[in-house]
Amino acid sequence: MSLSPERSDRLQRDYSLNGTSTRSAVETGLASAEWYHTEIPRKVMKELMQRSDSPALRDTILWLGAMAISGAVGVALWGSWWAVPFFLIYGVLYGSGSDARWHECGHGTAFKTQWMNDAVYQIASFMEMRNPVIWRWSHTRHHTDTYIVGRDAEIAVMRPPDLARVLLNFAGLVDLWDLGRAIIRNAFGVLSQDEKAFTPEAERPKAVLVARVHLAIYIVAVAAAILYRTWLPLVLIGGPRIYGIWHITLVGLLQHGGLADNVTDHRLNTRTVHMNPISRFIYWNMNYHVEHHMFPMVPYHALPKLHDLIKHDLPPANPSIIAGYREMVPALLRQLRNENYFIKRELPATAKPYREDLHTEASLPRAAE
Repeated sequence: MSLSPERSDRLQRDYSLNGTSTRSAVETGLASAEWYHTEIPRKVMKELMQRSDSPALRDTILWLGAMAISGAVGVALWGSWWAVPFFLIYGVLYGSGSDARWHECGHGTAFKTQWMNDAVYQIASFMEMRNPVIWRWSHTRHHTDTYIVGRDAEIAVMRPPDLARVLLNFAGLVDLWDLGRAIIRNAFGVLSQDEKAFTPEAERPKAVLVARVHLAIYIVAVAAAILYRTWLPLVLIGGPRIYGIWHITLVGLLQHGGLADNVTDHRLNTRTVHMNPISRFIYWNMNYHVEHHMFPMVPYHALPKLHDLIKHDLPPANPSIIAGYREMVPALLRQLRNENYFIKRELPATAKPYREDLHTEASLPRAAE
């Protein structure tokens, strides 16, 4: 499906948070809009939103325990090829597993006890090289204005897609450069214009302080590597952001890749994918992504149940990661030629029609391919 050429000029995209697309989103009512939600009885929703420390404590102990064991064995075998598989496990748990923990604890839904959410959020933010203050507000904006161009700071694949950047980020190379510069910039008291667009002024001194703490830890790790003439400190701290990031990139691209932007129905711009138990553990059930965006206050451990309750109103979930890529990759390749192309997934007969506002791209007339 593609958009009619005579209407495509309305969809020119400026991904900065202070540009023409930002103004357009505000003027057309896309900014801070009311989103479509599947109807769920209040009593059922209240039950789904119940928080509990037990599932998150269990999973956090498993996560940190597996990381500690694999890292310790890797250190013990350092200098031998036998260390490689243990550091691969350590790297994925550090570089990819921390992303999901950062995400859920940032929402405050993983644990019932708030200080536990805060503690894991701070640890995971450091592992991900994300400023926990700035990224908390960035992610709030992401949920308020999901894939609204000019408003959402977390659009992973822009149009037309930069496929070289996408591929390089399987090793975290572009993100590492951007995040490293951001840590240094923030540590010197400088926030970018985009960061200022969603970070309240009262929060900015906290962002500077935490950036200085993070930078100090990285400086110590680099100094230790130089002093002891070994890469080991950087393999343990910071390095997993390169060699362990591939899994979160693999599954994260499926969240919104190839789908519509500038719409107010998460069924149009977000994808749910069934995944194997290992990926679901690393990803903390964020494969149920339409469900999470519709109801972000439902804890990760309740998302499978939420999916079963509302799947009658959602596009069919992709049956596997491979199936998701079979759907997404051709769409990204077509967006190289026509950036206004997107996948509009079919709804089951039991679903309510898509919410397609007059000013959104999903409502524009389409030309035959």
